[in-house]
Amino acid sequence: MTGALQHDRTSVMALDVFQNTFAGNPLDRASDRRSKPEWIAEQLASSEALGLAMWNGKPFIEPSKDGGLQIAYLPAKLVEQLAAGPERLLFMGLWQGTAVFAVDLEDTADPGEGPLQGFGKFDDLRAIALKVPAPDAAILATAKQMFEWRRRHKHCAVCGQPTQVMDGGWKRKCPSCEAEHFPRTDPVVIMLPFHGDRCMLGRQERWPPGMFSALAGFLEPGESIEEACARELSEEAGLRTRRVRYHSTQPWPYPSSLMIGLLAEVEDDEGTPDQAEISEIRWFTRAEARDLIDGKLEDAVAPGKLAIAHQLIKAWVEDGA
Repeated sequence: MTGALQHDRTSVMALDVFQNTFAGNPLDRASDRRSKPEWIAEQLASSEALGLAMWNGKPFIEPSKDGGLQIAYLPAKLVEQLAAGPERLLFMGLWQGTAVFAVDLEDTADPGEGPLQGFGKFDDLRAIALKVPAPDAAILATAKQMFEWRRRHKHCAVCGQPTQVMDGGWKRKCPSCEAEHFPRTDPVVIMLPFHGDRCMLGRQERWPPGMFSALAGFLEPGESIEEACARELSEEAGLRTRRVRYHSTQPWPYPSSLMIGLLAEVEDDEGTPDQAEISEIRWFTRAEARDLIDGKLEDAVAPGKLAIAHQLIKAWVEDGA
């Protein structure tokens, strides 16, 4: 293996923002150059170019020197061979001038026990997301989301004909009607409603026993973020929203969401679950919410630190609203 890319905090994220898991991809996407096939070919031919592998949505990883995990980088030439053509190859971007590519493997047999045996292993992204460096998690989430899109959109939505990969994998074009298709991102509002010194969380029947989380829903056409927040709280919990404050966003590659985290002040601390999306609601004082995220409540469990919902509860506990 070629080892890990050496990231530092200043190179990963120059913006002064709260960074959730899967955010902060440090690669220069080079979107102004990836549309040139000759430039992509030049990057792929470089002896310094690197590659990463995904198998059925699982990233190829290896142990890191600090006892954690990291991306198991491969020579780009090997990744190109495994891809066997442009359909499964993706130009991820540049790291300090070095090109990084990804390959999407869909074989039934685990390639980690075949052509990549001895170099690492494939593992579930959600399971290892907090065990790899934050930049690695963001890179892997980007690759997963892109490959999910490409697998689901191989045919033209206009005429139905097969499409071709272009721009290093970031665009598909129909050779029949010449329609161009780009990766989709589905915006989702996820909000923590509060009234005075109490916040409200809900649960769904299919969740693990005792788990409570923030409410969420997809943004609809013609709707602002604030309007979507108010609509979802009204529909799912019968709450009227007074004020909405933005907290942060989280790319969520399951398969292609962008979670928009919000804190929402509501008119009262009552509410009724709709029994469709939400089966139960519960109000927590600030002290109870702190115990919840610290794992100290016996009858309730918070979403894990991976989830933006956990960070919303933590922000309300620590910073107020």
